[in-house]
Amino acid sequence: MLHSQTAPLIPSPISQPVEPSGDLAWRVVALANLYRLLLPPVLFALYLSTRPTPTVGGTNPQLFMLVCVLYWTLGALFAFGGRGHWPSRRVLVLAHTLLDTTAVSALLYCSGGAASGLGILLVIPVGAMALLGESRGPFANAAVAALGILGQQIVSVTLGSAPSADYPLAGMQGAVVFLVALMAWPVSNRLRESEALVRRAVLDLANLAQVSQYIVQHLRESILVVDPADNIRLINESAAQVLGESDAVPGALLGEVSPRLLYLLSTWRANDLLERGDAQTMLAADGARVIQPHFAPLGDSNPSPVIVFLEDTGEIAAKVQQTKLAALGRLSASIAHEIRNPVGAMSHAAQLLAESPGLSGEDRRLTQIMQANSSRVSGIIDNILQLSRREAPKPEQLTLAAWTARFRDEFCATLELPRQQLLIDPAAEDVQVRIDGSQLHQIIWNLCQNAMTHALPAAAAAGIQLRFGRLGGVGRPFLQVADRGPGIPSADSERIFEPFFTRAQRGTGLGLFLARELAAANGATLLYEAREGGGSIFRVVFADPSRWNDLYS
Repeated sequence: MLHSQTAPLIPSPISQPVEPSGDLAWRVVALANLYRLLLPPVLFALYLSTRPTPTVGGTNPQLFMLVCVLYWTLGALFAFGGRGHWPSRRVLVLAHTLLDTTAVSALLYCSGGAASGLGILLVIPVGAMALLGESRGPFANAAVAALGILGQQIVSVTLGSAPSADYPLAGMQGAVVFLVALMAWPVSNRLRESEALVRRAVLDLANLAQVSQYIVQHLRESILVVDPADNIRLINESAAQVLGESDAVPGALLGEVSPRLLYLLSTWRANDLLERGDAQTMLAADGARVIQPHFAPLGDSNPSPVIVFLEDTGEIAAKVQQTKLAALGRLSASIAHEIRNPVGAMSHAAQLLAESPGLSGEDRRLTQIMQANSSRVSGIIDNILQLSRREAPKPEQLTLAAWTARFRDEFCATLELPRQQLLIDPAAEDVQVRIDGSQLHQIIWNLCQNAMTHALPAAAAAGIQLRFGRLGGVGRPFLQVADRGPGIPSADSERIFEPFFTRAQRGTGLGLFLARELAAANGATLLYEAREGGGSIFRVVFADPSRWNDLYS
């Protein structure tokens, strides 16, 4: 997955020596290497073009040609084989200085000493190495070059190949080399500080990028970036869990990961339906969450990459519902408590009135209406008080095969139904869940009783089906109640879990609301979907077994 480890957020100090791996250092070295590769061929060509009285190399032609070949060969080795193998910048500068000083001094000797003017060839190498030197290093390099010029002059005079009058000229060439080093010294300091600042800025940017990546990866919000070719370019952990961790990886095609999300993205690109607020949703990979995507373009190009925010509508609904319940619970519980006794008194009075022998048939019908509506109001009061006094769940580990068998026996015996009215679809494997057994009993009882109450006469023989298993084969466990009733109109499917919403004449509109609240308290989710061929499916998706310890610790 998209886990990333961040480097320590400690930038290098400005005063820390920069190793030769810096880009600036290697650019200077590359220029010095290019100078070495070009200089020997130029001198050799000058030698050949000015024979029989060559301008350079006339004192010792054989040694001159040998030095040119060796100088070019060693320069090529330095250029193509030395990068990244130097222990430090100091060693790098010293090696280059010794090579240039030795080669140019030998070329001076072969050309008749300082009078040939070749000593000036050391200006560029010494200047380049002075830019890389540390502290007083540039002056040490200049001293080595000046000693090389003076040393070859001494040898030339001793062997008689140059007059002694050339000593001042050799000294002047050495002084020029020192002057170049002196001029390069402040530039070297400034370049070194600039390079350190650049390296620190690069490190800071890298750290910032790592921090940003870490924050994005660990955001609770689900975010992914899709390029114009519908490839996933960036996805954080939360979005990967929504779309399926095994498939949702950078580089994957969005259509292969989530065809529904690709359809919504294509719709948004075509006419911005989502931007205008049309609610289009999708199911998460675990089948337990309803997700609403939001899209926003990245950049001004057309087409441009798109950043996708995957919003869990369940979390939003839970926050809204929590706010509503905070006020509704206090108000409704106090009202229910106050009207419970008067309603009970009216119901009792209506019952006594119905027992009067002098009542006519019409009056007796009115008392029945009074009793029925009193019972309905009492049911509403009981549900409200039950909701307000709901105890915290006491989770236990249940085996659904055994639990559903016991539930069927109790449900059919209580309502005096044949066992064929409540069918259990056997699963390929036994499934264990962790939930409060009494609250699960209340949820499933409510769902089954609703199915029996609203079942059509023609569909009553089909009965109710209890089915359990795992979503996707290895996902979260579920238990569903399916019927062949009239189903729920699509316009009402999003409202059936709202409190007091009902289309039934004698319904309270609190049964499904209470069932979903009990499921949520146990880390489960109650979902509805229309059944193919007619009817309804209410599915309880239990908490992920891998999170049991987190939910109930």
